[in-house]
Amino acid sequence: MFTVAKPGDAPTLSSKWYIMFGKYSITTKAAPGTGIVSSAVLQSDDLDEIDWEWLGGAVAEVQSNYFGKGQTTTYDRAAIHAVANTQAEFHTYTTEWTENQIVWSIDNKVIRVLNAGQAGGQYPQTPMQLKIGAWAGGDSSNSQGTIDWAGGPTSYGAGPFTMYVSSVSIVDYSTGTSYSYGDQSGSWESIVAAGGAVNGNSGGSVTVTDAPAITSTTSGNVAWDGTHRTNTATVSYTTLPGLPSGWSISASGKVVPSSATTVIASIPINLTYALAGFCLLAGSFLHGFRF
Repeated sequence: MFTVAKPGDAPTLSSKWYIMFGKYSITTKAAPGTGIVSSAVLQSDDLDEIDWEWLGGAVAEVQSNYFGKGQTTTYDRAAIHAVANTQAEFHTYTTEWTENQIVWSIDNKVIRVLNAGQAGGQYPQTPMQLKIGAWAGGDSSNSQGTIDWAGGPTSYGAGPFTMYVSSVSIVDYSTGTSYSYGDQSGSWESIVAAGGAVNGNSGGSVTVTDAPAITSTTSGNVAWDGTHRTNTATVSYTTLPGLPSGWSISASGKVVPSSATTVIASIPINLTYALAGFCLLAGSFLHGFRF
């Protein structure tokens, strides 16, 4: 659960690991409330970004968006998609991201495709973290453009406002234990995958050629700053319920067995991410998560 109850509340869960191309799905009910924004975002250190955003005052729609290197000189990338009862019913939202295209889907139905060549040089292509959370775009401390985009001023007296998440799954299409930038070009070809390869796990990706037309776009300045707020909370654990005695979580998010434990030499990368990330949060932080 991600609850906004008062000014300054912006609960956010950020993965400790990155993916370099991949696919994730989130099953969620968006938070209600005028000016309240629920979001699921892939974001890189140099501000490439791929978004899902739900506005509390727009119960029957979701927005998809993307940014390249934090470029905000134009605001022509966001699109609006119809989806019934975003706040009363759980829906599954999926983003698949490759070097060629980004595909947004709702309940297994493709609703938007962005090919790399259509992005005007702003195609996201650097290692991403997954960030999930809710915040008040309608808070009086925000710019008027942000407040207008979010649907208007937030009335905290009508709250609290809660975003519910029942499940998250994610697959990294690359096989690095970590990723670094080989130069300052910002291109995916420059990314170095330590101990693996970029696209080393991409065998299951499929290029979508039948892209639906975008029928509705946002007007005015879409609030890019909303997914980059500095007052959000990042969850960090050194141990969690369910871990065997003596086991711990490292600063990088990896599960560390006790010294007396026999260690398997190689753990599949997808399982490693599940252990090191969201799965282990189920018992203590995200009471609504199911993994």
